[in-house]
Amino acid sequence: MGEHTDTRTTWRNGHREKTVTTQAGDLELAIPKLRAGSFFPSLLERRRRIDQALYAVVMEAYVHGVSTRSVDDLVKVLAPTPGYPRARSPGYADLDEQLEAFRARPLDHIRFPYLFLDATYVKARVDHRIVSQAIVIATGVTQDGGREVVGVMVGDSETEVFWAQFLRHLRERGLSGVRLVISDSHSGLVKAIRKVMLGAAWQRCRVHFVRNVFAPIPKGSAEMVAATIRTVFAQPTADTVRTQLDTVADMLGRQLPKVREMLLEAKEDLTAFADFPHQHWKKIQSTNPLERLNREIKRCTDVVQVFPNPTAVLRLATAVLAELHDEWIAFPRRYLSNESMDALYTDDTIVLPATSDD
Repeated sequence: MGEHTDTRTTWRNGHREKTVTTQAGDLELAIPKLRAGSFFPSLLERRRRIDQALYAVVMEAYVHGVSTRSVDDLVKVLAPTPGYPRARSPGYADLDEQLEAFRARPLDHIRFPYLFLDATYVKARVDHRIVSQAIVIATGVTQDGGREVVGVMVGDSETEVFWAQFLRHLRERGLSGVRLVISDSHSGLVKAIRKVMLGAAWQRCRVHFVRNVFAPIPKGSAEMVAATIRTVFAQPTADTVRTQLDTVADMLGRQLPKVREMLLEAKEDLTAFADFPHQHWKKIQSTNPLERLNREIKRCTDVVQVFPNPTAVLRLATAVLAELHDEWIAFPRRYLSNESMDALYTDDTIVLPATSDD
C-alpha cells in the first residue's frame, strides 16, 4: 500500500458504482477510479454479437437518414454509455464477417433428419418506403438428438422462389439426411419443400392448422373443436391416429362441414409424424420449437421498430440466432434421446431422401 516505484503509472482514487445486467440478474460493481487514465475491466466490454448488432443498426439508421427523433428514442432504449461506437467502427466489419461465416458454415458434419422452417416479419426501409421483410429461419435436429440453427435469410415475402432459394442454399452447404420437414402450410413454402427436399415427408404444423380451422367456425365453438382435434394427436399408434382423424372429421362435420373438409384434405400432411418413432411425436407435430427463437428476434427487433435497410435486419437476426445456437452447442441438452434416434435409423420403412438439382 502506498508504494511508489519508477514503473508505477497511476494510483487508485476511490471507486464508482455500476450496475451490470446479466442473464443471472443485476450485478452491483465497484469500478476503481484512477488519478490518471481510466480503468475499464474486460468484463464490461461489449462482446455479445446481439449488442454489437443493435449498436450497428443505430449507427446505420443515422447514416441512412432515419429521423433524428426516432434514432434518439432508440438510443435511449439501448441506454448507451459514453464512448458509443462510431458508424464506421472496424468492429462492425469484424462482426459482419463473423455473422456471414455463421450463415455460410458447412452443414456436412452430421445428418439432420428433422428440419423446422418458419418465418417472422419486421419493418424496414426499402427504396424510401417502409415495407415488411420476412426473416426465414431453419433449425434442425441432428442424428444424435441435438439441435442447431442451420440457416437464416431475409426477403420481401414468402414466395416459392424465395423459399426454394433458401432451401437450395442449405443443401449447397451440405444439409443432408432430411426425412421430415415441419412447417406451416404457406403455399409458397410447401411448393418449395416438395420441389427441393425430394424424398422428405412434410408435416403440417398442427398449431397453425387449428388456427386455420377457427376462421370458418363460430367463436363459441372454437374451444370444443380444438379439444376434439387434439384427440387425433393423443393416439398410441399410426393406425389409430389416422382412424381417429376420420372419426373426428365425421363427428364435427355434422354441424361444421367445412371443418370436416379441412381435416380430410389435410389428413396426409397432418399425420405425417405418425410414420416416425413414437418418442418423437410430440416434438415433431408443430413448429413450436421455433417459438423461442421468434420471441428472441421479436424482443430485439421491437426495440428498433423500423430498420434502415434489409441488411440491418439480417445482421440483427443472425446475431440473435448465433447466440442461441452457441447456447445449444455449449450447453448441450438432447432434444431427442440417442436411443430414440437409433430407432429412427434402424426403421427400414423410412427412406433417405433423394437429391434434386432443379
